[in-house]
Amino acid sequence: MVATIVIAPFALVLERKIRPKLTLPIFLRILVLGFLEPVVDQNLYYLGMKYTTATLASATVNVIPALTFVMALIFRLERVNIKKVRSIAKIIGTVIMVPGAVIMTLYKGPAINFIKLQGASHHTATNEAEAKHWVAGTLMLLARCWGWSGFYILQSFTLKLYPAELSLTALICFIGTIGGAVVSFAMERDMSVWKIGFDSSLLAAVYSGVVCSGIAYYAQGVVIREQGPVFVTAFSPLCMIITAALGSVILAEKIHLGSIIGTVIIIFGLYTVLWGKSKDQRNSTTEDKGKVQELPITDDSKSMNLEDSIEGPARVLKIPTEDQLTREI
Repeated sequence: MVATIVIAPFALVLERKIRPKLTLPIFLRILVLGFLEPVVDQNLYYLGMKYTTATLASATVNVIPALTFVMALIFRLERVNIKKVRSIAKIIGTVIMVPGAVIMTLYKGPAINFIKLQGASHHTATNEAEAKHWVAGTLMLLARCWGWSGFYILQSFTLKLYPAELSLTALICFIGTIGGAVVSFAMERDMSVWKIGFDSSLLAAVYSGVVCSGIAYYAQGVVIREQGPVFVTAFSPLCMIITAALGSVILAEKIHLGSIIGTVIIIFGLYTVLWGKSKDQRNSTTEDKGKVQELPITDDSKSMNLEDSIEGPARVLKIPTEDQLTREI
């Protein structure tokens, strides 16, 4: 709701001249987009974070590039040529990420404290009660990655029919508000949970709405139109690194060995994919520059061809006039 209120005025004013007509096929795609990210992705993310840690929740984001790459191949948004090294690198990098995700899910390992600070411990009261939900929470986090990757792919196709990023963002947030409210009313029987005071819960709602939904959806849409969905997911490891640092300092979270090993494997595979992707872009740019631009050749009587006729004993070459040349070009 916060994201809708913030983004909608900008969409109405800035895109009033370029906003396409909202047809039924486009509206149905927006309905699915509003369900995939604001409803499925965010709810699974919050549940998974509750049962694990904020650091692990951000670490699972590293799986998204691999999932997005696979979906992009299926929907022909990416090309693979097994005879090219860059294509093999993308395939190998995608495969490498799978065991990294499995290690993060099945192996917790000992806790490692990089920064020893006395602060408000996150999960201290409920750690033992929720330890048994570690695997379930991790699976929820991985499941939301599928939803997020699907969101990227569908957003890429939707932008081709509805190239108005701000308007699309506002509509997705509005649909997500309705869907999220329906799910919340169905799952939460206690109406007191809807009360928000002037505390961290209000800050979390406003920040998530403005930054994580509004600005993020818009920025993703702009970059997806220019570079494609796989490029957008290339910066996912930054989320894990920043969250791990802030989680250790602010929330006094413990980072486990399994999360570190799995994350290192995923990042290695990720940048193998990115290396192949960068080579693809360079090769595409080189091919575009190497193409020879040719003027179309028509079969019209006024076209720039050499037509000769015989006048007497000599062959006379007829040359088009300047007006004819101009019209032909």
